[in-house]
Amino acid sequence: MAGTSTPATMLLAREKVAHRIHSYDHDARAASFGDEAVDSLAGHLGVEPAQIFKTLVIKTDSGKLAVAVLPVPSKLSLKSAAAAVGASKAVMAEQTDAERSTGYVLGGISPLGQRKRLPTVIDASALHWDRILCSAGRRGLEIEVAPQDLVRLSGAVVAELAVG
Repeated sequence: MAGTSTPATMLLAREKVAHRIHSYDHDARAASFGDEAVDSLAGHLGVEPAQIFKTLVIKTDSGKLAVAVLPVPSKLSLKSAAAAVGASKAVMAEQTDAERSTGYVLGGISPLGQRKRLPTVIDASALHWDRILCSAGRRGLEIEVAPQDLVRLSGAVVAELAVG
């Protein structure tokens, strides 16, 4: 598939991890990158919206960045994400910090193949699925992978991250 080579997809290929790459037309006017992925892929692939995960970068009270991966329809509990990485508080990271650290642009940040691998937490709901989708490192590009492989390759811990 042309135009699908990213650090995330190259990592999956190098590690010989079973995965599929899905693309959709990214609309630069989209208000929410996650909702755009759900709208573009859920019905087309026959997956539940809760199987499509977003990657958010947070900044802990110690100033360190970390990654939270959770279903697109869910809201992130910053308190839970902070606790999972050993911090007491967290806020959403600034866009420039997130992009500089991961090497990806906002809306295309993947939990895999980051420039600087950040501590990562994946919502426990991922383990309820055989396959989940997350960003492949480019807007409009998603990878479908077993959640256990995503946890292993990202060095993630698994925790309850969603609120509401």
